[in-house]
Amino acid sequence: MAVTATTPATRPQTAAPSRSGAAAVTALLVLVVAAFAVVDITQGTADVGAFEVWKALTGQAEATDSSVVIASRLPRMVAGLLIGAVLGMAGHTLQAVSRNVIASPDTLAVNAGSYFALAIAAATGLTLPMLASSGIAFVGGLAAGAIVLALSGLGAGTVRLVLAGTALTLGLTSMTEGLLLLFPQETDGLHQWNHGSIAQNGFDGVLQMLPIAVLALIGLMLLARRVDALALGDDAAKGVGVPVRSTRVTAVTLAALLSTAAVTLAGPIGFVGLCAPALVRFLARRFRTFNKSRASLPFSALAGAALVLGSDVVLRALVPADTAVAVPTGVVTSLVGAVFLVVLAARVKDAGGSAEADRLKIRSRAVFLTTTVVLVVVLVGVTLTGVLLGDAKLLLGDVLNWAQGRAGQTVSFVLDTRMPRVTAALLAGGALALAGTLIQAVTRNPLAEPGVLGVSNGAAVGAVLLVTTVPLASAWSVAGAALAGAAISSVIVFGLSAKGGFQQNRVVLVGFGMATAGYALTSLMIILTDPFNATKALTWLSGSTYGRTFVDTLPLAVVLAVGLAVSVARRAELDLVSLDEDTPRLLGLNLSKGRLGFLVLGVLLTATAVAAAGTIAFVGLVAPHAARGLVGRQHARVVPVAVLLGAILVCTADLVGRTVIAPAQLGAGLMTAVIGTPYFLYLLVRSRR
Repeated sequence: MAVTATTPATRPQTAAPSRSGAAAVTALLVLVVAAFAVVDITQGTADVGAFEVWKALTGQAEATDSSVVIASRLPRMVAGLLIGAVLGMAGHTLQAVSRNVIASPDTLAVNAGSYFALAIAAATGLTLPMLASSGIAFVGGLAAGAIVLALSGLGAGTVRLVLAGTALTLGLTSMTEGLLLLFPQETDGLHQWNHGSIAQNGFDGVLQMLPIAVLALIGLMLLARRVDALALGDDAAKGVGVPVRSTRVTAVTLAALLSTAAVTLAGPIGFVGLCAPALVRFLARRFRTFNKSRASLPFSALAGAALVLGSDVVLRALVPADTAVAVPTGVVTSLVGAVFLVVLAARVKDAGGSAEADRLKIRSRAVFLTTTVVLVVVLVGVTLTGVLLGDAKLLLGDVLNWAQGRAGQTVSFVLDTRMPRVTAALLAGGALALAGTLIQAVTRNPLAEPGVLGVSNGAAVGAVLLVTTVPLASAWSVAGAALAGAAISSVIVFGLSAKGGFQQNRVVLVGFGMATAGYALTSLMIILTDPFNATKALTWLSGSTYGRTFVDTLPLAVVLAVGLAVSVARRAELDLVSLDEDTPRLLGLNLSKGRLGFLVLGVLLTATAVAAAGTIAFVGLVAPHAARGLVGRQHARVVPVAVLLGAILVCTADLVGRTVIAPAQLGAGLMTAVIGTPYFLYLLVRSRR
């Protein structure tokens, strides 16, 4: 009886501090948000300090000062509060219904879907009010999020969700960038909008989005108990009478509506919906009150508001006012999200095995020889087509005359510019395919590739830094800068992923974080540089071979030749490394040394390919995977077939980009993303089965 008497008595004692502690933490966060809001109003380019702001708010200021505060600073602050709050709630809801700590409007491609839908509307010449634009963005974002959730499987694991969301985001963004290039006048300003800025011109936008946010919040609060039941699992939720499917669909719809409101008002503000709920999870370990959605949902809103306004305040405090105006808030929050992902990678458990069925296939020598011959014939045909077609069509005789130095001035000019482009596409495709083959073998992860793991974006940071600061830099200098960026990013990615044997979750999360940071940094450099360098960098980042010379391709040719030689010479070691941890050691192989050597070679190949042809996505994934499906798992056969496939893919993408809308052009990187995204998503579906 003594035990039963004390047990009920002790429960209120532990619950009461939890409630009071949760209330104290909430009050503290409210004070932090209020402090950020006050400081944010006092920051700006105009010489309007705290005293002038107070006078403006009390109606005592001059007309100029009052206009600055009422029409610009106050709307910016209120927009920051609203955007942070709705993104925090959206991220909390998505993570709750999917039971995945990585789910957010960013990782579920909701932002990319909204961006793509708005780009289609703009390209078709539609001029819509904000509410109508919000509706279009909502449809696009909801569709993208539904696709990612369907492909990844609710609760199926972190790595699958990140890979599906990253792939769809990259594909949709590439198609959007293509629309921006095709319809520059109709989509003017959309690219800048995509970086996300809370700057406002008056309260019109805020007032139009506020009712949507309030209605979505009310709907989520009404669903709170059902969402809490989903956290126990589908079977348990059904057992207590919760309609699982309708609850999940309604919650995802409301979350998409919230993120759409934020996107329409300010563009994509990255990773607020990912980071804000993380604070709630951390506090829930100590304060049980935050385990319930009715308490954690408003707190996620406060955390999101603190993150957005805090980022804006810190940016304007550290950077001169004139420069801070040009830096979108979304760039800062993306950098914060990148750090968060890298930290989270060390804490998330592994998703399990990463082997794929086709790695066990053994093909005959005849199949390998037949496949190689066919691919060589296709490569020759694609190369000749690429040389002959473009904005000006040529004949084979023109090429022969050019090679002998007897071509006319017009033909010489065309081929002097076209031949290096075709060469750059071929070499870049082969190098990226070989890099992907090496990285997949070392990590034993069939979904790993330089782009997904952030190595390509790291190389892009180094190259763009040089392009924007030294526009006349030589090809070797750009290659060196790209190599430095790739080396730094790869050291971080592979260094943090090595513990535990390159587990899937850790590799993908760290790589995704580095890719996010790289994209944010390149965007920042492009925004801050002059328009000429910005255009040059954007063209280069789209994976374009425009303006390349044979000198530009020389570093890539050298590294590719070395990479092929090393890979063929050490093909048996590659086979062993790709098997498991124990077999290479039993055979006397220094696994760490061999793994490091292959990774360094993969980074070199990626860096020189990025320097020569810009960022080209998915080649390092598609080519090795297709090669293993065609000729089996032996790297003596996979390496040459993958290189041939990569060269064919990029050369074809470059050809299509140069001819389909000639004389306008689309970068090869945009085309490979459009081609690679469906294939990548297909691999996810197949591996799920």
